[in-house]
Amino acid sequence: MKFRIIMEQDEDGVFVAECPTLPGCVSQGKNRVEAIKNIKDAMKGYLESLKKHNDPIPPSIDEEIIEV
Repeated sequence: MKFRIIMEQDEDGVFVAECPTLPGCVSQGKNRVEAIKNIKDAMKGYLESLKKHNDPIPPSIDEEIIEV
């Protein structure tokens, strides 16, 4: 599944990643690579919890990037 994340660097230099499709699913890391690894783990746990509780799973995105 593919989900969009938003990543920002805070005032202390920590990278914070959030998945808007999964409310409250936020993680961080000392660099972009670590933040991406951590948000992937958080998203997997979030989706497992949805499945466990028989809650609906948001649809995966299908996105294309085009250059103009």
